[in-house]
Amino acid sequence: MSDVAEHHDTRREETDYERVQRSPEFQALRHRFRRFVFPMTALFLTWYLVYVLLADYAHGFMSIRVTGNITVGLLLGLGQFVSTFAITMIYAHWANTRQDRVAAELRRQIEEGDLA
Repeated sequence: MSDVAEHHDTRREETDYERVQRSPEFQALRHRFRRFVFPMTALFLTWYLVYVLLADYAHGFMSIRVTGNITVGLLLGLGQFVSTFAITMIYAHWANTRQDRVAAELRRQIEEGDLA
């Protein structure tokens, strides 16, 4: 019985992954990432949902001709592609200027064993 009690009392050593995840540097990195990505995702999904709902329920509005055979629906549909590329470029710029440097420093600390 004492072997069982000793086994339960021993604490396992924290893994590198757990130590990194607990670190303030990683927490800040993750917080900044979520603060950017979640609102951007919500914005895009809302924009997409509005487009789908307009296409399904606002046929008159979506079929308004802007010029020639170009309709409001076509412009909004093309706007989906434009917004996807814009979000990608915004994210790439944001990551390059705000996240990558911090992530590289955190990686260096992990690899060199400097992370407490």
